[in-house]
Amino acid sequence: MSVMSSELAGSRPEAAEQERRALQLLVVDDDAAQRTLISLAAKQAGHVVTIAASCSDAIREIGKKRFDCVTLDLMLEDGDGTAVLKAIADSRFAGSVIVISGMDAAKRIAARLYARSLGIDLQSLPKPVDLAALRIFLANLGKTALGLPVVHTWGGVAADGVAAKHRS
Repeated sequence: MSVMSSELAGSRPEAAEQERRALQLLVVDDDAAQRTLISLAAKQAGHVVTIAASCSDAIREIGKKRFDCVTLDLMLEDGDGTAVLKAIADSRFAGSVIVISGMDAAKRIAARLYARSLGIDLQSLPKPVDLAALRIFLANLGKTALGLPVVHTWGGVAADGVAAKHRS
């Protein structure tokens, strides 16, 4: 192996490290099957996942730890997901929120408007979750967390406004 190729080979792990950073992801859903799908997709992409099955669990986790992204069901057994959005805003969360809900589009849009009023970047996906769209969103979020450009979009899901928040 030449000196040049060994130098390149030696720098690849560092380059790969710079290209990927594990996101801290909070998955909030009371549906065990959806929690599992979302968690597995995120873990397969190399991210660290924390699970919350209720509003109270989610609010407790948000108070304890910093997350890069929260996936949130709006209808939870112990309350409305908007209580979690309020806790996210109160914690000065700088990441992104993905609402993954079986509610109709009008209610997801209302949640997006409420989140914007709280200063939260929110995207939404219908249930059952489209894993391809979720994977693309998480890949883009990982890129923007490093200050790199968004790679792909899928149905309007892009993390373009997140980069500045992660740099501060």
